[in-house]
Amino acid sequence: MKTRNVEDTQFDFLVSALHHGSFISTSDILAWMKEQNERVNSEITQIPISKLKDWTYKDDRIRHKSGKFYSIDGINIKTNYGITPEWDQPIINQPEIGFLGFIVKKFNGVVHFLMQAKIEPGNLNIVQLSPTLQATRSNYTRVHNGVAPNYLEYFTGKMPVTKLVDQLQSEQGARFLQKRNRNIIIEVAENEDIEVKENFIWVTLGQIKELLRYPNIINMDTRTVISCIKFGNYSESTLRLLSVFQNHNKLLTSKSESFLYSVLSATNHLHDTQDIIQWISALKFKYELEVSKIGISEMTCWNYDGDTIHHEDNKYFDVIGVNVQIGNREVVAWDQPMVRSAQEGVMGFLVKKINGIYHFLVQAKLESGNFDIVEMAPTVQCLTGNYRTGENEYSIPYLEYFLGAKTENIWYSTHQSEEGGRFFQEQNLNLIVEVGDEFPIDVEENYCWMTLNQMLSFVTYNNYLNIAARSLLSAISFY
Repeated sequence: MKTRNVEDTQFDFLVSALHHGSFISTSDILAWMKEQNERVNSEITQIPISKLKDWTYKDDRIRHKSGKFYSIDGINIKTNYGITPEWDQPIINQPEIGFLGFIVKKFNGVVHFLMQAKIEPGNLNIVQLSPTLQATRSNYTRVHNGVAPNYLEYFTGKMPVTKLVDQLQSEQGARFLQKRNRNIIIEVAENEDIEVKENFIWVTLGQIKELLRYPNIINMDTRTVISCIKFGNYSESTLRLLSVFQNHNKLLTSKSESFLYSVLSATNHLHDTQDIIQWISALKFKYELEVSKIGISEMTCWNYDGDTIHHEDNKYFDVIGVNVQIGNREVVAWDQPMVRSAQEGVMGFLVKKINGIYHFLVQAKLESGNFDIVEMAPTVQCLTGNYRTGENEYSIPYLEYFLGAKTENIWYSTHQSEEGGRFFQEQNLNLIVEVGDEFPIDVEENYCWMTLNQMLSFVTYNNYLNIAARSLLSAISFY
């Protein structure tokens, strides 16, 4: 694979993020998605874990007969983070690194992304827009004896492409054990005639971000890949000129312009990047995370009865079995275990204008499956409904600013799904809420103010921003 100039690539992505598309309007994409849903036959049925075909409860864990794909293991966690020093839980153990990848191509000088209308067994609305390629190693090496995923040859070096983004990024740390995927964007030449197969469509980055205003249209894998995109670093004089041009042409709303300034400004930050690195490094040194594998039957407070794995108080999440029948997948019928959340959660960033530029309040969060102890997370990240009044087991800093936010202070509010290949019909309320001058700049030890530009700089490296933070970043649009 070839690479090309970073500045040119970032500028091309910025142009795509400000473009409404060359082929199809956003409203027509929504209509097309509705048609995809109506055309595909699917049937997802919950069945006992003990009845899952090709899966066995062996050595006190649940695993596939091939030894591939993933397993459901029990773990014991010991930590000095938070108020609970030790607990047990089931977790998805999937050590394979899979592909989450986009093919992009310029049309009329604007980068377009090749997206797939894809069904996953856990999707709330069946079909969602996913990357061009979304496949585990077991999938694309055809352990299931199915056909190879579409466009795989573009990602394995068999076809001439230019690599624009290539990063290893973490998955949900509370549900996966040290899981990472390869997030990759490759470009084909403008003069290359690439076949657009059934269920695929070309859209701009701006259209993807526009579709993220709607619930459960853009899947989690798309969100994590586009969150890896940087848009460049610009001086204050350049940004002032851009602002004059935008205002003259009425291209942006005030909020969109503010986000664009926060993502492009290279200098106007409350904290230097080196100070942020020292902050997160100190917390990684301070906190301990000891994870030990244990048998499912050894987990305290969890029960496996052959039907599900569930907490004795029926909270957090459970593990269920499903039989899947889908008409347009590489394999059309299979069984698998899935994680089902007890309730929907909430995750959100607080934003505050500091020195004339919007900063986001980032949390350093420890989760049981984290690869490197703590990762940067949204201000609030509650994956289940335990945050509700009377049900929370511990105080969640800054939660009241989301639950009691005034409409005029809410910049973004949409339900978005978790990854439908492993999580069963799980969605969380995603929020971005502005706070005013009354909110202090000085925050608790585990929190830090950062601009969008700084957060995207950390996305470039592995295991800094967690998937919840990246999902919210992906939703920020500039028009």
